[in-house]
Amino acid sequence: MSQSLPQISFFAAFSAGLLSFVSPCVLPLVPSYISYITGLSVEQLTDAAERSRFRKTIIMNSLLFIAGFSVVFVAFGASASLIGQMLIAYQEHLRRFGGILVVIFGLYLLGILNLNFLKTEKRFHFRNRPAGYLGSFLIGVAFAAGWTPCVGPVLGTILLYASTTDALTDGVTLLTCYSLGLGLPLFLTALGVDRFLAYFKEVRAYLWGVSTVSGVLLVVVGVMIYANSLTMITSFLERYGIGWYLGQ
Repeated sequence: MSQSLPQISFFAAFSAGLLSFVSPCVLPLVPSYISYITGLSVEQLTDAAERSRFRKTIIMNSLLFIAGFSVVFVAFGASASLIGQMLIAYQEHLRRFGGILVVIFGLYLLGILNLNFLKTEKRFHFRNRPAGYLGSFLIGVAFAAGWTPCVGPVLGTILLYASTTDALTDGVTLLTCYSLGLGLPLFLTALGVDRFLAYFKEVRAYLWGVSTVSGVLLVVVGVMIYANSLTMITSFLERYGIGWYLGQ
């Protein structure tokens, strides 16, 4: 793993994926997504006997859907890093511009700024589900290619940060961590939709708080990116014996 980024960056990218999963634009639609990619009704997915019967179908289609959006996100990360390297002479300006843009994303999630372009959904839609496992992969690609308004600011932040990194592998690793953060809870939900629905009934009244928390975090991260002080987090954690090491 690249040493050019603090280890906390990869943990932050994973956490960003988790935040995207629980965002008000994604979480309520998860059962519908799972039903669409598996070809099973929500009633079948919530029935333990039916889930056991179609376990292989659920697992394979869910994994291929995750693989589909992961491929696109990782490609985005690689492209962002490559563009950043091409503009290496302007990276200081690029970092500061990125920091300002991340703060703007945060203010949008907090409802302080109104950015119409982030409210426009550009996701591709399939009138008929493509057949087989390839269909689930293509649906994942389509989901990633047309990110939702809630996912856009968080994912955009990771991409902006990737554009300021020194190595192509940094951008790839950051977006791999992001994809894992988004894909892991989705896969676990596919294995237990009934438990997900029970949990969702309890937390849906608090979903507004996800956007608020995400907005505050983006504003803080944006300021730190602008000031080039993200490494301060790593130093703080190391000082108190807390490590978020995802690899060496």
